[in-house]
Amino acid sequence: MKKVFAIALALFAMTACTSNRTNPFFAEWDTPFGIPPFEQIREADYIPAIQEGIRQHDAEIEAIVNNPEAPTFDNVITAYDLSGGLLNKIVGVLFNLAETDNTPTLEKIVEEATDLISRHANDITFNKDLFAKVEAVNNQKASLDLTREQEMVLDKIYRSFADEGIALDEAGQARMKEINTELSALSNRFGNYLLKENNAFKAKFGVAVSEYTEAMTTEEDRAKREEMFRAYSNRGNNGNETDTKEIILNILKLKEEKARLLGYENPAAHILSDKMAKTPETVDAFLANIFKYAVARAKEEVKDMQQVMDEDIKAGKVETGATIQPWDWFYYAERVRKAKYDLDEEITKPYFQMENVREGVFNTASKLYGLQFEKIENAPKYNPDVEAFKVTDADGSLIGVLTTDYFPRESKRGGAWMNNIRDQYVTADGQMVRPIIVNVGNFNKPTADAPSLLSLDNVETMFHEFGHALHGLLSQCHYTTVSGTSVARDFVELPSQINENWAFQKEVLAGYAKHYQTGEVIPDELVEKIIAAGNFNQGFMTTELCAASILDMKWHELASVEGIDIAEFEQKACREMGLIDEIIPRYRTTYFNHIFNSGYSAGYYSYLWAEVLDKDAFELFKQKGIFDPETAMSFRHNILEKGGSEEPMTLYKQFRGAEPDPDALLRARGLK
Repeated sequence: MKKVFAIALALFAMTACTSNRTNPFFAEWDTPFGIPPFEQIREADYIPAIQEGIRQHDAEIEAIVNNPEAPTFDNVITAYDLSGGLLNKIVGVLFNLAETDNTPTLEKIVEEATDLISRHANDITFNKDLFAKVEAVNNQKASLDLTREQEMVLDKIYRSFADEGIALDEAGQARMKEINTELSALSNRFGNYLLKENNAFKAKFGVAVSEYTEAMTTEEDRAKREEMFRAYSNRGNNGNETDTKEIILNILKLKEEKARLLGYENPAAHILSDKMAKTPETVDAFLANIFKYAVARAKEEVKDMQQVMDEDIKAGKVETGATIQPWDWFYYAERVRKAKYDLDEEITKPYFQMENVREGVFNTASKLYGLQFEKIENAPKYNPDVEAFKVTDADGSLIGVLTTDYFPRESKRGGAWMNNIRDQYVTADGQMVRPIIVNVGNFNKPTADAPSLLSLDNVETMFHEFGHALHGLLSQCHYTTVSGTSVARDFVELPSQINENWAFQKEVLAGYAKHYQTGEVIPDELVEKIIAAGNFNQGFMTTELCAASILDMKWHELASVEGIDIAEFEQKACREMGLIDEIIPRYRTTYFNHIFNSGYSAGYYSYLWAEVLDKDAFELFKQKGIFDPETAMSFRHNILEKGGSEEPMTLYKQFRGAEPDPDALLRARGLK
């Protein structure tokens, strides 16, 4: 079989050659640490490579199914976990580029690739002969003497079949395949539409979506602020060719049908069945409690801002009778902050040059976990803005590769995120494969007059995404099924959010916050102001985040969206939750990328859920010392290295010694 397959691959590679050129995906990459040779890969390479990757994966699955030996963990579960290597190699490159350096041609390629991969995934998910092998292993698991990681891998793989409808009849399975394929296509289209909407916003105002908050903070013209707010908050809701409403309703209809086929009342019940929260009712109660404290504080913040606006009214700068509106919040909140704390971001920014902040992020990880970072000169890159770093452990052994891509461009979607180009795992012959991780942001680009200077929020974002990177880099699992960030969605934000806590600690700031012109370390007086203002505007920030989480749940708790108007439903949801008129959800429905394109459906609450864990965990660091070696290594070994190899709460309690205090979040945000 292997010989025949090798011949088939050689023949296919020949057909993929032009002028003796072989598709780069069919060769071993002779690059530093196996970084993809981006400069060699052509857009025409992707589809042939994916087709071959699917053929190889099909052959690997067939080999598992046709193995005449009795099903064992190794010949079924391990073989399944290791299968699809070529396909994973291609996907790791293609879908990262689709988010960071998209082109019209690549957009079409991704649409075709998404369809091919979705159909291929369906064929595996509904392969009854393969499931029979998995089920046979699962039925004997009590007698197999498995490690805890192997038990988790087996359970996750078994559930990937059982929870996706392997028990459905033939008609049900056929329909489920159609649903999965349609959902993949619609999700991809939503992302493409939103990218175009974001670019249209920038073309109109000269401001990237990622720069919106900062622009609203400094824009003195109230009419201009209102115009920008309405354009920003109506993305995807303009009745044009990139309007997302129809896509959203179709996505929700398909999710609802899928939930019904699987015996669940609604999509939320289905999605949450394997998360820490388990049920929609648990999430709803969790969010309602936080929202109560957040909105109460937000109302106080409105009063503070109205006082400043009233002064502007008296001075004739604002019309008589004006009250704070959503487009006023960022502007007047900044005015209040300056008055209360004498803190001006235009004064702090010069101390937060992007490269210095990144160095601060690296140094923090070095102090905590013993990691070292070395820039890889002449590393392959898909865009000139990208930089790559070799990450090693205290003993010099390789941890992995981190690439950073921090500046906005029209080909990149908005926001910030972490992704894997290559997962961490152990090969069949026992070789450790170390990961290649991507951190992406949309920070201010350097100008002719100044380098990239970050806002306080940008600084926090860089620390956040690097926390995700640590989760991927430090993984010490055997199986890709559970390695790195392959954990429950409401646990995955713990490593990222706890890492934010070091960003503005005095001893951390002293090491990286240096004026880009003079090299002066940030003055103690300014540090005190930053710390004092740390919980400023938390009513607003918690309310908008909580409101978006509740809106997400409201959509996914519906049994049917038939006849629903998106705008009316959103207004009703906001009214019922008690959202004040001065605030809108952090993401309105028509541009809620997290839940319609990024895997956070009925899961946006995860940021707040994980924050309970992270704030409770950081209280231990504060008790022991924020760089206490024993505490740091306990967090590394029990959380960052473990991936999904154990139940999340078990991992947390192994680190903390107890379950988290649910009020830790409220205390940290100054809400209780």
